[in-house]
Amino acid sequence: MTISRRTFLASATSAAALAAAGLGPGSRPLWAQQPSYEILDLDLHDARRDRPVPVRLYLPHGASTGQPAPLVVFSHGIGGSRLGYRYLGSHWASQGFASLHLQHVGSDRNVWIGGNPFMLLGRLLDAAQETEAIARADDFRFALDRLLLGELGRRLDGRRIVAAGHSYGANTTLLAAGARVERPGRTLDLHDPRVGAAIVISAPPFYGESSPERILASVRVPSLHVTATDDVIRIPGYYSGVEDREAVFAAIGSTRKTLAVFEGGSHSMFTDRAGAGGPLLNAQVKAATRELTTAFLHSVHEGDDSELRAWPVRHAAIVSRFVGPG
Repeated sequence: MTISRRTFLASATSAAALAAAGLGPGSRPLWAQQPSYEILDLDLHDARRDRPVPVRLYLPHGASTGQPAPLVVFSHGIGGSRLGYRYLGSHWASQGFASLHLQHVGSDRNVWIGGNPFMLLGRLLDAAQETEAIARADDFRFALDRLLLGELGRRLDGRRIVAAGHSYGANTTLLAAGARVERPGRTLDLHDPRVGAAIVISAPPFYGESSPERILASVRVPSLHVTATDDVIRIPGYYSGVEDREAVFAAIGSTRKTLAVFEGGSHSMFTDRAGAGGPLLNAQVKAATRELTTAFLHSVHEGDDSELRAWPVRHAAIVSRFVGPG
């Protein structure tokens, strides 16, 4: 395992940044309000599977002073990497939550940049195979084991773990949270009992499965589902729209579940891309998603839903539908 380390201070460095954050003259700057955090890149390797598992950990500094941090484990979509979704990882760390971003080598950025460009469709199809879906869930468990049992484990609260992911990573999240897929003569059960809640962003359906209820009724942990009316996946031979995200939400077995549907947007708006879904809406949705996910984390760990229930009022201009926690 190799580690590279960088230290960041969650601060605004310009008047424009302060204004965007709603802070004017006389307000306390962000560096006075929020803790600093580190970014650690760890190159893990699972010897049993002979599979690299690169990860990035956003770690609040407060976690080194006797206050272990709750942990979010984040899984990227097809073509992503541990470097993605910085807008979420950095924000969560600034709020005191550690965030571990996995890289799944069978469905990471090499799908787009690796090999012959004429073989792109074949690489996409390979990345979507069941073997890779299983490998992703194994990545989740392996990285969590290594982190909690290693020297960084003392800085993390292993009793407060939330799984999170976008697109294909949302499927990985659901598997870790308890989704079960029936196969002839066996059940594909990749549940990690350490997962206490799930953040599910733009979840596609489980490919080839006709009954989401049969798969997702076993997900009993609190869950937050985030999507948009134009959250559409289009790849050759495959289409999935917002109705699939809403079907996933409806099929979840837990009664403690929340759905937020933004108006407009796009599927890739929830990545780090700044222009997807339109530059203005993109920035608004990212800010609202940071706030929403943090409110959900507070709800899960502190039992207080007040922030979560107030959220749709503050963002009514960009929210098409909101279903509050049960």
